[in-house]
Amino acid sequence: MTQEITKTVHLPRILVVDDEQSVLDAVRMSLEFYGYAVTTCASGLEAVEAFKTSEFDAVVTDYAMPGMKGDDLAAIIKQIRPECPILMLTAHAEMLDRKRLELVSCVLSKPFLPQALNEALTASLKKV
Repeated sequence: MTQEITKTVHLPRILVVDDEQSVLDAVRMSLEFYGYAVTTCASGLEAVEAFKTSEFDAVVTDYAMPGMKGDDLAAIIKQIRPECPILMLTAHAEMLDRKRLELVSCVLSKPFLPQALNEALTASLKKV
């Protein structure tokens, strides 16, 4: 009798937050290509609710969003789960508050290559 062994593979769960749908779609497709399970949110408020109700291994967020900027979102996430890696995407690096940058694992300037995002995310997840 042959015994089947099933192996459960844990895909890292990533929460991606951006107010631009085209960016959300591009980041989601890139991360799924690299083997991540991705959930997307179009605002910081939506992301906070998703983060409170689901488990994520990391967060990738835009900085400049209406209502709640990415560094504000990072501060809330760190209050909930201080060890969660957060990667910040921005076309406005000069606007970032240096003190708030301590909350994020990595800042990637837009535009960025999908490989650079994957490498940064992989490195951040290894530190947890």
